[in-house]
Amino acid sequence: MSSRHDHFPHADVARRLAIRRGVSNLDAAWRSADTAPDGLLTAIAALADAPADVAIARLLPWLSDTEWLRGRLDQALALLTADPFARPPLRMVGGSDGGGLVLADRGAIRLTLQLRPFTAKSAASGSAVFVPGHAAIQVLVGGGAELRAHGVAVSAAEEAGAFTAQGAALCRTQPPRPLRTGETLILDTARQSFTLQGAGSDILFLELTVQPPSCLPIRAYDIESGRLTHVSASRRDSSFRQMALALLRQLGRTDAAPLFIAETASEDFAARWNAMRELVVLDPAAARQPLARMGTSDPHPEVRAAAAATCGLIFPPSGETGREGGGGTGSCTSPAPSAPEFSDKVADAPCPA
Repeated sequence: MSSRHDHFPHADVARRLAIRRGVSNLDAAWRSADTAPDGLLTAIAALADAPADVAIARLLPWLSDTEWLRGRLDQALALLTADPFARPPLRMVGGSDGGGLVLADRGAIRLTLQLRPFTAKSAASGSAVFVPGHAAIQVLVGGGAELRAHGVAVSAAEEAGAFTAQGAALCRTQPPRPLRTGETLILDTARQSFTLQGAGSDILFLELTVQPPSCLPIRAYDIESGRLTHVSASRRDSSFRQMALALLRQLGRTDAAPLFIAETASEDFAARWNAMRELVVLDPAAARQPLARMGTSDPHPEVRAAAAATCGLIFPPSGETGREGGGGTGSCTSPAPSAPEFSDKVADAPCPA
């Protein structure tokens, strides 16, 4: 089947230059407006060192008064009307349940326009996800959906780095209520989350998030039981490195083993364990010594336990390899088995935005 790209004007140099000029001019106009004394990026920059809840409170007017956004979308549509092959200077983000446009992104603060498209007979989410930080959500179109609020207790010690899967509190879920067009949700996203269900049409909202670096991981809980199911690194840099290591492992790049070993020294315990698991799958021989060190000296008790259990299964003292049928002292080439308790919660943790 043909696509719109089959008709792209490759040979029409004048048209391509006109498209490029139109996009560049619009981008320059938006940047000029955003960096003006009363602009959005100027307002965000002034709050770079403010506490997350203060930054949310100060930026709320950008959510409640959306005339600036209407004007920006009108300009983007005008660009597309002039030429359908133009790409408005808006970065897209997306996931399995929808997508959006990044309107502003600087440091820990991001403002996005989010769309949750209506899908007939779509199943309600079974998981509630908590991300360290704060958020404000302005509901532009409720779509007839119901909102289920979820909450989980987090202690100051857990926020400071003492979080463990074994000690995690249960997630509590409130009965569903209608999602109201025009309402504003203010959330401490380390402790508060929500899921949407039963929409009859598309849902549209503005989402302002402030997510400074945190020792607390991203956590997913099963809504029905309230139990913790997954943990993953909350820092964006750790998340990007995890994706890169997963790709290197899939490509079989054993020459990149030093990069995996370096990440096992990350400040983020979930990132350390993820890097070690990837290395064990990629190159068990290279993983042997750092895995043994992790099993005895990692500062996180559950990482130590998972590393020690994995080391014992793959490199047992008897000299067996851990493979079916045993056999000699060679390195085990099968994937690392899941260690009890901890890795079941971390191994398949979703990657952060």
